[in-house]
Amino acid sequence: MKKRLFIMVEGEDDVRFFGRIIKPLFAPRYDSVEIVPYACIKRDKVNKFLQSVVLMKNDYIFVADIDYEHSVRDKKQILYYRFSNLDGSSVVIVIREIESWYYAGISGPLEHEPGITDMASTDDLTKEDFNARIPKRFDSRIDFMFEILKSFSLETAARKNQSFNFFVNRYYLKSSPDG
Repeated sequence: MKKRLFIMVEGEDDVRFFGRIIKPLFAPRYDSVEIVPYACIKRDKVNKFLQSVVLMKNDYIFVADIDYEHSVRDKKQILYYRFSNLDGSSVVIVIREIESWYYAGISGPLEHEPGITDMASTDDLTKEDFNARIPKRFDSRIDFMFEILKSFSLETAARKNQSFNFFVNRYYLKSSPDG
């Protein structure tokens, strides 16, 4: 019997990324995959939600940006303090922020766009760095993000971002041979 997967993410940029790129990769394994933004939900409600997911024998992945913490361990300690029902084996830390995962996956015609700089690694890319790299033709960062998602390369992103590579390998997410 299949079960449900809840992917707990911080905000709307994460919802877009996980909804478009990650959810389809998990979909064959579960009856449903739901993306839940937790940043605007009270701690107590998040804790109760996590507890109910486990009680119903479903799975969850709790995603958080490392931001400016010194290590994954430090960030996890903060999360454990905030969310007492959090299981460490279900936590994934994005280094540095979700924008680094977006930028790592740029491929196709977009990678030749004026203003797009090829980066060997996006591990240290911040939201501000990402915003500074948006080509002039885009009306907003959201437009740019949607364009990245249209031709996002899982393989390229895994090569250019260590935390994305960790995530892909941890959950055995590989795209189809032709993609």
